[in-house]
Amino acid sequence: MKVDIIGDIHGCYEEFKLLTEKLGYTWEQNYPQHPEGRKLAFVGDLTDRGPASIAVIEIVYLLVKNNLAYYVPGNHCDKLYRFFLGRNVKIAHGLETTVAEWEQLNKKEQQRIKRMFKELYENAPLYHSLDDKKLVIAHAGIREDYIGQYHNKVKTFVLYGDITGEVHDDGSPVRRDWAKYYKGKSIIVYGHTPVRNVREIHRTFNIDTGAVFGGKLTALQYPELTIESVPSSMPFIAEKFRTFDEETVGNNRR
Repeated sequence: MKVDIIGDIHGCYEEFKLLTEKLGYTWEQNYPQHPEGRKLAFVGDLTDRGPASIAVIEIVYLLVKNNLAYYVPGNHCDKLYRFFLGRNVKIAHGLETTVAEWEQLNKKEQQRIKRMFKELYENAPLYHSLDDKKLVIAHAGIREDYIGQYHNKVKTFVLYGDITGEVHDDGSPVRRDWAKYYKGKSIIVYGHTPVRNVREIHRTFNIDTGAVFGGKLTALQYPELTIESVPSSMPFIAEKFRTFDEETVGNNRR
């Protein structure tokens, strides 16, 4: 199989369009299709913080519906889903931008987008295990022993990472560096934690290069394991990016 896996978009629709074009996709029918039949894949967090979350929802829904893409939900997707269910969620940490976009639509369009996203979310697996388990796509990653399991601990891990239950001073959760200790055979592609350049370690690839924080939007091409990126049009916010002890080597792949 040949698939182009795209990092956290967070409503950065223009960057998404540019990246797919750079990867060789055409938009003749108003959504990306590859002349050689390659598919797209999304690591979740389609919405929030960026300027065009509704447009991203519509395109990803259409792609998945037409069997042209794979999608797994991220923590922001999960929160938006709970909002659409009418649950009591805090409209903050980026959700407010998506809700503001949605509330500007007329009632009929609001219902259409709500139905669309709920269907996309409800039909998505917690993670995708593809190509005879050689490739796993999970929003925040996945432990080796969790692959093949789907209980609540797995859901928490793939949505939020290996959280400790503690929080940093800014309120963000403390997360263990699970990738540093991963020893599995499957290639794990994930996002969730913004990094300046793709972090490649122990057959894991973090491809969230902080598009919504002024970094870039990145895709990992499988099975080639080559990387393509486009720069973000958003303001750069350095403190949003995490650094690790080892050198980030993924950006050297071309």
